[in-house]
Amino acid sequence: MAAVDETFDLLFHLTSEGIIIADACGVIQRVNPAAAAMLNTTVNSLCNRPANEVFARRGALLRLFETLPEGAVDLELPRRRIAAAAVVPLTGGGRLVHLRDITEQQHLESRREMLVRAMAHDLRNPIAAISGYADLIEKMGPLNEAQTQFLNRARQTTNKLYEVIEALIDLAWIEAGMPLRFTPLHLRTLIDEVIRSLNDAARARSITLAVSVQDPLPLIIGDPARLKLVFRHVIHNALLYSEPERLVVVHVWGDTREIHCKIADQGFGIAEDEIDLIFERLYRSTDERVRALPGGGVGLTLARRILIRHGGQIAVTSTLGKGSVFTITLPAAHAQD
Repeated sequence: MAAVDETFDLLFHLTSEGIIIADACGVIQRVNPAAAAMLNTTVNSLCNRPANEVFARRGALLRLFETLPEGAVDLELPRRRIAAAAVVPLTGGGRLVHLRDITEQQHLESRREMLVRAMAHDLRNPIAAISGYADLIEKMGPLNEAQTQFLNRARQTTNKLYEVIEALIDLAWIEAGMPLRFTPLHLRTLIDEVIRSLNDAARARSITLAVSVQDPLPLIIGDPARLKLVFRHVIHNALLYSEPERLVVVHVWGDTREIHCKIADQGFGIAEDEIDLIFERLYRSTDERVRALPGGGVGLTLARRILIRHGGQIAVTSTLGKGSVFTITLPAAHAQD
C-alpha cells in the first residue's frame, strides 16, 4: 500500500493536469501544482480552506464543488486560457475536480473548422459546376443508352464528392495525430443523441430502430464529438444498407473493464471476400445495390481510426443477403477502491 501511495503522490505532483480534492463539507484537502498554476495561485493559498471562500469570485469553478455536471464543462482560466473541467464523486461525499488546459486544442479545432470551410468552398464550387454541366448535357437533346449511363455515373460521382469532403478532412486530422478532447462521458447520452438525429432517416425507409442500453452503464473517457461521428456513421450505414420495413438493433452493455455496442441490421450483408476491405479508405463494395446508394467509402475508415485513438476497436460479422453485425468496444473508465 505504501508503494501505491508513493506512486499516487508522484503522479499527483508531476502531472500537467490540474487536480483539486475537496471533502464532503467542501473544504479543499489537496491541490497539485498544475492546478495552482492554472489558477494563477499557490497550493498553500487553497488548501484547508472552503471552496466557497477561495473561489467566491470564480462562480463557474465554485459550481463544480456544488453540483455534478454531466461530462466536462469549459472553464475560463487566468491569462485568457481555457480548461475542460470534470467532477468525479469520491467515497464519503467528497469530490475531485479535474482540470485540463485545452487552449491550444481549441485553437487547433478553430483552424480545422476554417480548413473545412475553405476546402468546402474551393471544392464544392467546381463540383457544382460539373453537376450543372451534366444537367445541361441532358437538355441538349436525346442521349443513347451508353451516354445516359455515363451521365448518371458523373452525377453519382459528384454527389459522393460532396459527401466525403468533410469526412476526408476529419480522417486526415485524426491520422495526423491531432489532439482529441478526452472527457468522462455517459455513452447512453451520446447514443440517445445519435438515435434522435437518425429517427427521420429511419422513418423515411420504414425501418424500426430498437435500442437497448444497460443501466447503469460505466463511464468512458473520450472525445464526445468524435465518438458521436463513430456511432452515427455505423448506425446510419445500418439504415442505409437495409431493405425498407426491416429492423436495426442497437444493444449496449459493459462492465468495469469494457463497454460494447452491437449494431445489427437485416440488410444487404457483406461478401466474405470484402469483410477485410470495408475499413479501407475510399473502398466501396462491388455490390450494385451498394453502389446505387450515396456514400464515399470514408465513414467506416474514420470510425475505426477514431476508435483506435480511444483504445477501442470495431469488428464485423456478416452474411450476404441476411445482414451484418458491427461490434464497437471501448475501455471503461473505472476507479479502483
